[in-house]
Amino acid sequence: MTRQPRQRRARGASAVGRRFTVDVGPIAHGGHCVARVEGRAVFVRHALPGETVAIEVTEGTEGDRFWRADAVQVLTPSPDRVAAPCQVAGPGGCGGCDFQHVTLSRQRALKAEVVREQLVRLGGLEATDPLLTGLLVQAVPDAPDDGLRWRTRVRFATTAEGGIGMRRHRSRAVVPVQDCLIAAEDALREDQLVGHPEIVEQVTVNGSTRRFSRDADGFWQVHPGAPRVLVESVLELLAPTPGETVLDLYAGVGLFAGFLGARVGERGRVMAIEGSARACAHAVRNLADLRAEVHSGPVGAVLDRLDCPPADVVVLDPPREGARAPVVAQVASIAPRAVAYVACDPAALARDVALFAGHGFRLRALRAFDLFPMTHHVECVALLTKTGSDLR
Repeated sequence: MTRQPRQRRARGASAVGRRFTVDVGPIAHGGHCVARVEGRAVFVRHALPGETVAIEVTEGTEGDRFWRADAVQVLTPSPDRVAAPCQVAGPGGCGGCDFQHVTLSRQRALKAEVVREQLVRLGGLEATDPLLTGLLVQAVPDAPDDGLRWRTRVRFATTAEGGIGMRRHRSRAVVPVQDCLIAAEDALREDQLVGHPEIVEQVTVNGSTRRFSRDADGFWQVHPGAPRVLVESVLELLAPTPGETVLDLYAGVGLFAGFLGARVGERGRVMAIEGSARACAHAVRNLADLRAEVHSGPVGAVLDRLDCPPADVVVLDPPREGARAPVVAQVASIAPRAVAYVACDPAALARDVALFAGHGFRLRALRAFDLFPMTHHVECVALLTKTGSDLR
């Protein structure tokens, strides 16, 4: 379901359609840059820091603290600006891609800036922290070098004429689209998944291959290289050893639990908790060789029911809103030696890092991956350990 903008109470006359010339400021979380008009912040799409552009307001009234706008004319372009490969990627077009007008290298640099800013502003880290100053958003190995044709699943909307299209940014209006350029040639169309009840994914990490069944419309990373790079990062950061206990929260169909369970071996223990009953049913099958314990239900409720079982290492891969305070407190009470946090939203990651800090856990390592080229989205893997604990 497409998330619609929250309706705000009008505070005066509408500013929509008004045009201004602005100097573009820094990148902000969400795929836009910040500019100023009459002292008011304006979040501008299709711009780059340092440019001078003409903008047209798309949301806002005279009494609002901020407006939203599109850059409709570039007066002084950035050297990192390129022609968007997709004809419907600009103002008034498809809302799916935020950065088609930006070189891939600068896209990744902008995403790193956003992660740093969120961890300073919301996470309580110092801007001079080496984890932040040295952060790079890494390309996925073997991914297309033009940032296109990577998405393995795509959701089209239907136009009034019955054709296919994509929705405009923060709108239900549909823009006709014959070909989505970030979709792989063999991408699954979600409207065509009827009759495909199950899909089996094969993932190879460090020479070890596991197979994972899932519902055709169930969650799975849309970048084909994502499962491998995320599992590799989690394994390296947690460094599980034989005999340890693994707790996988928001476990899905068991991707992380599967590879971690193989590392802790027969003497180890694997517990997976997942809110989706359908995903849990698949996880039971996917983890059968590990004799894993799979628990279905909201993570916080299941942890309460299990009385927060002890674990040596914990993986958190929460939805976009993050794990939040109750689950963070429960994980901290387990006192694991290490927590790997996989985050699809840097703001949620930053808020939860701050919550973990309140329980004595410190951010020890941070990695970021460009799993969503041409968009503002970025995936992070963070390592948290108890303050003062020895790292291996």
